[in-house]
Amino acid sequence: MTTLRIAGGQVLRPDMTVEETDVLVDQDEGEILAVGPADDLPEADETLDADDGLVIPGLVNAHCHAAMTLLRGYADDKPLESWLREDIWPVEAELTPEDVRAGTELGLLEMIQSGTTGFADMYFHVEKVVEAVEDAGLRARLGHGIVTIGRDEAAAREDFETSLEIAAEFDGAADGRISTAVMPHSLTTVGEEYLEEYIPQTRELGVPLHYHANETEDEVSPIVDERKERPLSYARDMDMTDVSDFVAHGVHVNETEIELLAETGTGVIHCPASNMKLASGMAPIQAMLDAGVTVGLGTDGTASNNDLDMFGEMRDAAMLGKLASNDASAVDAESVVRMATEGSATALGFNSGRIEEGANADLAVLDLSASHLTPRHDLVSHLAYAARGSDVIHTICDGNVLMADKEVLIMDERSVRKKAEKRAKDAIERASN
Repeated sequence: MTTLRIAGGQVLRPDMTVEETDVLVDQDEGEILAVGPADDLPEADETLDADDGLVIPGLVNAHCHAAMTLLRGYADDKPLESWLREDIWPVEAELTPEDVRAGTELGLLEMIQSGTTGFADMYFHVEKVVEAVEDAGLRARLGHGIVTIGRDEAAAREDFETSLEIAAEFDGAADGRISTAVMPHSLTTVGEEYLEEYIPQTRELGVPLHYHANETEDEVSPIVDERKERPLSYARDMDMTDVSDFVAHGVHVNETEIELLAETGTGVIHCPASNMKLASGMAPIQAMLDAGVTVGLGTDGTASNNDLDMFGEMRDAAMLGKLASNDASAVDAESVVRMATEGSATALGFNSGRIEEGANADLAVLDLSASHLTPRHDLVSHLAYAARGSDVIHTICDGNVLMADKEVLIMDERSVRKKAEKRAKDAIERASN
């Protein structure tokens, strides 16, 4: 057994208290062996200095499209529907497998540098996403996004079958760091006949479902008009609200749908920055938390965010949650830190998001010496309102050190950025011709 000690820092415990203590990690098994005072722990094979730092669970970005880093800043300040149809989808149609690999690598680099150790990703050319994740050392739940609307029957079936095949082939890859899901894009972009046929096959396969739901009013009205029921009630009719399933956004949910989510255990991934930028609306997060819904946090794609910094997402979630509730006490600091750690991990089915014996050794260490983190009245408050991704100095996933003293060890930063820059420009040029 090879062990790693994260020593000399303060540690964020599952109950949101902070204490001066060390963390001992089994690097072979990728799990936390013990948390305790230095004198109570055995010597380790390697030590990572966390002096004047705060050790936190690695953040979990529970909904993103990592390869969309290639479209960062490409098409801004437009409504969702026209943004997708006029700008995003035409470029995505031109993306090659190697483009997706390059964009994903850039996203993974950004996540490692900002303390994110796990994520969920919905995209295409997923085999290239798998390769990138395996090489980068992160934890992920991956799936091929399915769209059947606007396609003939053969193409629609092929898309769903591809998602099932990808889920079956790569679940458990990268020594268990990669898990999968079947990912219909949304309840309005996938035809009912295909859901009826393929959701039972998903259940037989034993992987979760992940899909966009109630992101905009335009995703709610067609289902209400046609079926005379709310979208998540329709999803339940289709057997798409299992405890293992998780939906993105959940902006326009009503009280009945919140109760449904709480009863079924279906997770909701809140993406406040994207929802604000696209003017999708304000999700009733405090009402969900009060009802006992599992709420995680995600950035969405960088084309609608425009970054993968989960610290910024926490701050946005807290601010928007207060505005939506018209209550300054709503969606407080502890709530958003839980959402970005344990909430996201629970929604994705990861044994992560908390620092305790037996949990995955997915950790990040922040430097507390920055002026914007001084004075240290309340470090949980600082995580929610003041910390930045650039404050992260060490990132550990599955017991392996991916970044130490701000140096990414697992990939060549300059090469990743250079390759992504070229592939982004080439793809946009092809789409413009």
